[in-house]
Amino acid sequence: MKKKITKAIFPVAGLGTRFLPATKSIPKEIMTLVDRPLIQYAIDEARAAGIKEFIFVTSRGKSALEDYFDHSPELESTLRRKDKTDLLELLKSTNMDSGAIAYLRQNRPLGLGHAVWCARRLIANEPFAVILPDDVIAAETPCLQQMVEAHAETGGNMVAAMEVPADKASAYGILDVQKAAQNIGDLVSVKGMVEKPAAKEAPSNLAVIGRYILTPDIMSNLNKIKSGKGGEIQLTDAIAQEIENSNNVYGYRFKGQRYDCGSKSGFLQATVAFGLSRPDLCDEFGDFLNDLMSMRAAAQ
Repeated sequence: MKKKITKAIFPVAGLGTRFLPATKSIPKEIMTLVDRPLIQYAIDEARAAGIKEFIFVTSRGKSALEDYFDHSPELESTLRRKDKTDLLELLKSTNMDSGAIAYLRQNRPLGLGHAVWCARRLIANEPFAVILPDDVIAAETPCLQQMVEAHAETGGNMVAAMEVPADKASAYGILDVQKAAQNIGDLVSVKGMVEKPAAKEAPSNLAVIGRYILTPDIMSNLNKIKSGKGGEIQLTDAIAQEIENSNNVYGYRFKGQRYDCGSKSGFLQATVAFGLSRPDLCDEFGDFLNDLMSMRAAAQ
């Protein structure tokens, strides 16, 4: 019987240097997309997928992240006194029960693989998910929920994958997939992973993005891996080892739109898309964008 996925690791130790000076005083994960911080989108997606235990791998200067998920008695009391029940209800989604969330320190910036490895004692011998909050995915069924449902059939290790143009391959880890006969629907069987290949050397157009479901064997692999490029321990190396050991790695072509909120351009694109998707904002915001584009066209 396959074990349910109930634990998720959130690697949030990065300094967010691409968003300086804002990230000088606030963690990047607290930056707001419309009116919710990036980390809230990740938490909501994890909850929808059945995650019960949330493991944050942090670093110095991330105390605001911890405070965000704590209760705020003064704020709640003020809202209750003013009878703002709708806002009180909204706050509930930001509160985490005692014991549901754990914080671990990554004391040296040694890469994503090392960040995941830091949580090994809390994972023990269970499969687990990894969510990178920088990747925000708009989908009718949340991305991780799609993956959990597919994983119930396959087991093993699974990475979220999306098609990218050839000239963008060098920005991603690219999957080398088995021949089509071994692929079923949205699932592809993976025989290799190439990190940031040149366009001509990319084995496919399927790029790995920040959602993973992994077996505890990944932690054993990370334990043996020496630091690679840039002195970092790569998660992709540990996953590639499982292809050799067990041939149980799958790519899942999720349904939805991914936004790279680790870049300024991607963050702005997500802000526009999520703003237009909100019934309370779409009319006024849409009119503003139309006027803006008209003025831009007239000026050219």
